Amino acid sequence: MNGTDYYYPAAALGIAFAAKVPALRHGWRNPLVRSVCALILMAGAGFFFAAPPTITVVNRVIGIPNVSAPLVYAILCAFSCASLVLLVNWRGGPREKIRRTVRVWIAGYGVVIVALFVLFALGDAPEERLRDLDTYYATTPYIREMILVYLAGHTVAAVMVTALCWRWSRKVTRWLRAGLVILVVGFLLNLGFGIAKFVAVIARWTGNNLDDWSTSIAPPVASAGALLTTVGFLLPLMAPRLSETWHAWRAYRWLGPLWRELLAASSSSTVPLRLSRWSSLDLRVTHREAAIYDMLLVLAPYFDTTARLRAYDAALERGKSAEDAEVIAVAAMVAATLHASLRREPHPYETASDSSLSDLDAPLPGLSAAMGSGRRHLARVSRAFATSPVVAAARRQAASPEGLSV
Repeated sequence: MNGTDYYYPAAALGIAFAAKVPALRHGWRNPLVRSVCALILMAGAGFFFAAPPTITVVNRVIGIPNVSAPLVYAILCAFSCASLVLLVNWRGGPREKIRRTVRVWIAGYGVVIVALFVLFALGDAPEERLRDLDTYYATTPYIREMILVYLAGHTVAAVMVTALCWRWSRKVTRWLRAGLVILVVGFLLNLGFGIAKFVAVIARWTGNNLDDWSTSIAPPVASAGALLTTVGFLLPLMAPRLSETWHAWRAYRWLGPLWRELLAASSSSTVPLRLSRWSSLDLRVTHREAAIYDMLLVLAPYFDTTARLRAYDAALERGKSAEDAEVIAVAAMVAATLHASLRREPHPYETASDSSLSDLDAPLPGLSAAMGSGRRHLARVSRAFATSPVVAAARRQAASPEGLSV
């Protein structure tokens, strides 16, 4: 990685952190929210402060050669600690046990971070090294120990999180399992980063030179590992909500054709109230769904169940399953009713003061099939309403006594 390559993952993580700031502001007391934000922040800060241009600026501003080394090591150790703390909060359990475990990890890594700066202060590293400090000072007293303390803290976290996530992933499913598997891969890469650094440092101790392991192999491995780790932690937390949003948007879009055609055919008394442009997607879907139900209730007295049965048979002949054929048949029944050319007199259901089904004595053929068992059924009916050739044929033949022909 060259100097600017470090800033790309740092920017991506910075955007992720900015997206979580509102949740942090409103859920500050939630340890899981705090842990997620700390993890993202430390990962992004690690890339930013490990970039050679940033190292140069920090060293010059503070006025101490290589002072960026303990700073970057401390940030990476804080990232390791944040990973362990987040995993503890994520798994849950007795609150007091969680707090005790979190305190132990924070205290342990706090000691490590203090040791990094103490060892750096005791050592002597006068020549600035932007990329190869680990190997260049691998045999320097105190600086050598600082490097070992940092690598040990990083490696311990990688091993523990990998083992915990792998065991946990075998007990869960879906998004949580996917996130844990990604975490396993991410922390295996972090472990690979630590091993590459160890190999390069130990090679220096034995008089050999494997600096490329530290300067060329370890940085991109660490970059991939940190990004995968962040994704693994965020996926189970954010994916369910994103999935719900996607399904809501798909339902809203699928309900559109049926909603628009029913709205165009409705009288002014049945036109639903308009929503504000700032209304949420969930509210828009519910509003559209309720409006369709209301308009179907008004249309129900005129449903042609014969058209529905003919459409059902036609759909089966086209190779549709019984479930799909029923959906198409309902859509064809509604389409045929909307496009019938017969002149109708007002029906008692349209003039009733209360259109609740519980107050009506006469049956409404086809209404229960049209309304179905929920949003998914209604969305499928609307989609068939707009795309099925059987439904299109029902529209064309609505006013014809010859019946449905496809």
